Amino acid sequence: MPQVVLATKNQDKLRELRRLLGGTKIKVLSLAGFPECPDVKETGKTFEANAKLKARFYSKHVGGLLALADDSGLTVNALNGRPGVYSARFACPGARFAQRSTGTGPGCTYQDNNKKLLRLLKEVPLSKRGAKFVCVVALAEGGRCVSVVRGECRGRIAFSEKGRLGFGYDPVFIPKGSIRTFAEMAPHAKARVSHRGKAMRAAKRALLVYFRRAG
Repeated sequence: MPQVVLATKNQDKLRELRRLLGGTKIKVLSLAGFPECPDVKETGKTFEANAKLKARFYSKHVGGLLALADDSGLTVNALNGRPGVYSARFACPGARFAQRSTGTGPGCTYQDNNKKLLRLLKEVPLSKRGAKFVCVVALAEGGRCVSVVRGECRGRIAFSEKGRLGFGYDPVFIPKGSIRTFAEMAPHAKARVSHRGKAMRAAKRALLVYFRRAG
């Protein structure tokens, strides 16, 4: 059976990515099955750079299996593209230099990040609250990238947190064409329009092509 290792220790992301990869015969493993695998420092300045860095790094430590890594985040127009690649540790002291390995930075929670974002946008009107979620997925084997795909979802930032589903910035992000935040949407509805849903559907196609060629 074809196998791929999702290069993440974020359980929320793991559950979502496994759901998005459902329907294939590909067995999805996680880094939990490789306890001696070291963490990687995400030093890239772009989502693509970090996704490729993680995929290449972890593919060297998972017993020759294919590694799938993603880097995703939120860019806000009124904040000149912040938090960007620092999305997961936006509210952390020294966020620019903190290492991301579990989804949020040290001493920093999803709610901390959302509160900081809403505070910075407190005086910003609806017409200026445009934002974009980005997800880049990279596949690598033996330290070499074999595919890189990207998904984006445009929308706006709400004035307060709404909803209990999802994770990260989901309670404050309203996708274009909707009146609900990601956190108010059922998982299947969110997956149809989300950045990660788009990227993972492209990654699924890349995986199927890869394993078909591998025989």
